[in-house]
Amino acid sequence: KNAKDVVRENEVQTVDVVKEQKTLVEKRVITPGAKERKSLLNPTDETQVRNICGHDMKFTNLSKVYWPKDNVTKRDMLNYYYQVAPYILPYVKDKPQTLNRYPNGIEGKTFYQKDVKGKAPEWVKTFPYHSYTDGRDKEFSVITDEASLLYVASLGCIEINPWSSKTQTPDNPDWCIIDLDPDKNTFEQVIEAACLTKSLLDAIEVPCYCKTSGSTGLHIYIPFGAKYDYEQSKEFGRVIAKLVHAQLPEFTSIERKVSDRSGKMYIDFLQNRPQATVAGPYSLRPKPGAPVSMPLHWDEVKPGLSIRDFTIFNAIDRLKEQGDIFTGVLGEGIDLNETVKKIESLFGG
Repeated sequence: KNAKDVVRENEVQTVDVVKEQKTLVEKRVITPGAKERKSLLNPTDETQVRNICGHDMKFTNLSKVYWPKDNVTKRDMLNYYYQVAPYILPYVKDKPQTLNRYPNGIEGKTFYQKDVKGKAPEWVKTFPYHSYTDGRDKEFSVITDEASLLYVASLGCIEINPWSSKTQTPDNPDWCIIDLDPDKNTFEQVIEAACLTKSLLDAIEVPCYCKTSGSTGLHIYIPFGAKYDYEQSKEFGRVIAKLVHAQLPEFTSIERKVSDRSGKMYIDFLQNRPQATVAGPYSLRPKPGAPVSMPLHWDEVKPGLSIRDFTIFNAIDRLKEQGDIFTGVLGEGIDLNETVKKIESLFGG
């Protein structure tokens, strides 16, 4: 079969196959930390102007509290994105964004904004698209550098939600995502599903990288290197999701309708559709505690792990110590044809 025809596998004893495979040794990639950055904004002035990437940017309402229970302000959030910019930009640069705006913090009203046509500064790059719902031509905002990252954040976008593909290759995602989205599950069950996913992918020699969602679940990324289209990515994700579900049917589901899941964890492979977004690596999340969607070493994905371990208060220190451990997702990508053959050989087809 060709990669275009990603296998729809039969039910098999996945665990038995996985146990026979030699577990791939995780390669830790510690990149040199960026030069330590001080805060962008001082702790007192309510309005401040900074020149970033040649643009004079005005930041306002800086004392507005975005996370009330944690006393985290808009100023704190912007300082975070300034400090984390060298780490987050490789994952969001040149990718259209869905803007999820919280202008009054996480307890205020929120709204999604996809169309920024005529609303963004001229220096902010946009990506055109045609809306079939209302027949209008619209434009997504695109982050290209530190200035556009901070511009998006200044709009109240607590989280950064990029496409999986760049504007240069809009139909070809850089990665495939398996989103483990719990309902009535324990987080230990999410961890169990993630570890099984890792074992399955090890068995077919596919590298994968895990991060916290920053909300309730875990995201597993598989590098695709913009070599395949979204349909192939979605179908590959479906195959992996089905294999995992076959081994954990008691608490996982691959049903799209919430009402059909019976409170089970959703193994979401539909994040691999065009224009779908999840919070990017190192993105803040609009949840109590100001959590960060944090890349993990696989040996950290074990009972005792908590989403709340990684927040605006400690994320930068972790990055200074370990560097960016998620860079493997930016690699050349798997060979999908060879991977399909391995799936057929090990699991049937």
